[in-house]
Amino acid sequence: MLAGANTASPFADDLLLGFETSDDAAVLRMSDEVAAVLTVDFLTPLVDDPYDFGRIAAANALSDVFAMGAVPVCALNVLALDCALGNDVAREVLRGGADAVREAGALIVGGHSVDDPEPKYGLCVMGTVHPKRIVRNEGAVPGDVLFLTKPLGVGLLSAAYKIGEVDADAFAPAVASMRELNRAGAAAMLESGVHAATDVTGFGLAGHLHEMLAASSVGAVLDWEALPLFAGAWDLSCAYCRPNRTFSIMDFAAPFVRQGALDDEEFDNRMAVICDPQTSGGLIVAVPPERAETFERAFEREAGRAPARIGRVVKDAECKIEFS
Repeated sequence: MLAGANTASPFADDLLLGFETSDDAAVLRMSDEVAAVLTVDFLTPLVDDPYDFGRIAAANALSDVFAMGAVPVCALNVLALDCALGNDVAREVLRGGADAVREAGALIVGGHSVDDPEPKYGLCVMGTVHPKRIVRNEGAVPGDVLFLTKPLGVGLLSAAYKIGEVDADAFAPAVASMRELNRAGAAAMLESGVHAATDVTGFGLAGHLHEMLAASSVGAVLDWEALPLFAGAWDLSCAYCRPNRTFSIMDFAAPFVRQGALDDEEFDNRMAVICDPQTSGGLIVAVPPERAETFERAFEREAGRAPARIGRVVKDAECKIEFS
């Protein structure tokens, strides 16, 4: 629909990444040393607390910049809120977003708001990166080690919390994870020199990993036992307590995830986990095997915990995902 939209622009030759790819952000070369990374993302509340909502939405938007190996510079607020909720709610949402942006080392420089019965909040973010150090979702090669920097199961726990199947204490680890920036992963990527990366958000691990594999013309083998899950997430999957979006992602992923020797029930439950939609999820990173320990050490130093080594990239003309 937008094909050819940029052809007449004098800046077209400096557009390094645009909407034609499935990368996390657009990239425009500003000079031989600096490229601008641009993204916008917003979402509806997954939590009741306005401050947490603002912080999570901001962390989610900033993640696109971190996934490119870039440094956030500034951000604009994007807020839709029912005026009947009052200024205090708006103030707390914006305070949560501002704290996340401040932690990222960036600036809030303005924004826009509208009166809307359904709350929405996010950021338009600009970051910078050296044009030769952009981390794309393309470039994974057979033999690469796959790391994941946050646990899976945000969607499962969120769905269960909304209907009272889990309490606030059980949901709290997912909230803390969503609030966390992906800055540690970005720093570790730059230090270790990774081949490819992307963040895991609304299309789940399967959807976002598939984008990386398809762009790189490779496949992946996942070590199921190594996948990090929030406590209770597996039981919720087995109990069929899943967000609605999971089912459409599972349908989308069915052609490129191999069932192998798994029986139908086990495969369905595993699919519900890797197709669970994440909000402000972690980074999935393809690292050359000789640099895997460097990435692990750098991430652990920055985040205070080790990343999960979840599998490996393999030759596969069909770009399939399978379980080991």
